Amino acid sequence: MMFGRRAALAAAALALPAIARAQGRDQARDQVTILLDWFVNPDHAPVIVAQEGGFFERAGLNVQIVAPADPNDPPRLVAAKRADLGVFYQKNLHLAVDQGLPLMRVGTLVATPLSTLTVLRDGPIRTLADLRGKRVGFSVAGFEEVTMGAMLESVGLRVADIRLVNVNFGLSSALMSGQVDAILGGFRNFELHQLDLEGRPGRAFYPEQYGLPIYDELIYIAHRDRARDAVLRRFIDATEAATAFLQNNPEESWRMFIAGPRRELDNELNRRAWASTIGRFSASPGALDRNRYDRFATFLAGRRMIRSVPALDTYAVELPPR
Repeated sequence: MMFGRRAALAAAALALPAIARAQGRDQARDQVTILLDWFVNPDHAPVIVAQEGGFFERAGLNVQIVAPADPNDPPRLVAAKRADLGVFYQKNLHLAVDQGLPLMRVGTLVATPLSTLTVLRDGPIRTLADLRGKRVGFSVAGFEEVTMGAMLESVGLRVADIRLVNVNFGLSSALMSGQVDAILGGFRNFELHQLDLEGRPGRAFYPEQYGLPIYDELIYIAHRDRARDAVLRRFIDATEAATAFLQNNPEESWRMFIAGPRRELDNELNRRAWASTIGRFSASPGALDRNRYDRFATFLAGRRMIRSVPALDTYAVELPPR
């Protein structure tokens, strides 16, 4: 997860209530706790709209939405059965499962890649080939060499032809200041808008157009033991209904999103991000594209990021119908 956009949100975004048992009438509904990947932002719109629009309540659910301080918490806590669901990344799920975490993909939130390789529009880099000898900044270690390797190979270069620089969580600032010539991992629905608002518009190269297999950016994960849980199926169905609602009613949904404790999210960056993200949500979050997951696992195994290609049913499922 990239902090360039998070830094723009962190001062405004408020963590939602900690995990707690609901009281009174809420006790009649099934309790579900979901851990977001970090601060609330437009990527989470279906979950927030499902809560604010009563979709969870009509599904007989009392959903506690938790924005953790540490983005590494969701997979760990879900694996430890301390949360029912987590928002995670397909790319990282393959690594986590390879490391032995008992996690299962049970739904899709954002069904397209969001990560980019970004340069300044008025800079010297016009094509990927122009990256030879240049500095590429990244924030989160793990996929930088694999992603850059695939992209550079498409133009006859290698990772050894560039210099990878860990800029911690200052992607956009590192690019604008000239510390690096390009940044890897900025989200196309956030960092590109952030750069534009700073008066330094960017040019994006999309990894899936340069050798990286297409993947789901954000997914819902559960513990492997709950892979056939009917309560989770109701959660996924409620977010499906909420997604259809927000895509049909974007302005009303935006008002739900910025209501109450999230009112400080009402700014130009988030408004732009909202508009850029709506079309990327999975319209059928429970559906599983088996080929997409097998293809990405095969890619990672070929790059020695995972030991072997696991059976898909061991880490990704479609929840059974209600």
